[in-house]
Amino acid sequence: MKIFLDTANVTELREGVAMGLVDGCTTNPSLIAKEKRPFRPLVEEICSIVAPGDVSLEVVATDFDGMVKEGKELAQVAPNAVVKCPLTKDGLKAVKHLSSEGIRVNQTLCFSATQALLSAKAGATYISPFLGRLDDIAAVGMDLVRDICEIYRVYGFKTQVLAASIRNPLHVVDAAKAGAHVATMPFSVLEMLMKHPLTDIGLKKFLDDWNKSGAKI
Repeated sequence: MKIFLDTANVTELREGVAMGLVDGCTTNPSLIAKEKRPFRPLVEEICSIVAPGDVSLEVVATDFDGMVKEGKELAQVAPNAVVKCPLTKDGLKAVKHLSSEGIRVNQTLCFSATQALLSAKAGATYISPFLGRLDDIAAVGMDLVRDICEIYRVYGFKTQVLAASIRNPLHVVDAAKAGAHVATMPFSVLEMLMKHPLTDIGLKKFLDDWNKSGAKI
């Protein structure tokens, strides 16, 4: 399973890439706005940091013509740019149109298996089910990932399942077990994945014993 960072912060991306853990990036208008930087230089820098990994750049238009126009512009940012479209009626039409022209699309804001089925048929490269937001309304977000993975396996769809709105390490483990191709997460969750209290306790004991011995490497 690939790990993407859900961020537009270049410092976080550089650190993740330096650790050899980050395979790509997902952004959205909220994350971009948070950085308070001009759009084009920011996304160009993001694409260069994670290259050749994919970077999802989201349209802000909500109509078909607007999404197609913005999608074509975003696809020109870098070779690893993936256009991100919402899962609406016009969004599905935009996916079909853009993908037919060889532009890769990540369809976002997916909350049902039926939406995911339609997106795959339209030709999306990625489908992004939002786990945490379903959990927030007392639904089981991970059930959606399992359903989508099963449907895609049964019918041989090439659309990759990108588990999004990930809030904790358990989401990551369950997404991996379900067969998600990608999990995208905030940098804080990535840090949680590598931490365990027994690791810290064990390391402290090793170092204390070594220091008491007076030995040197």
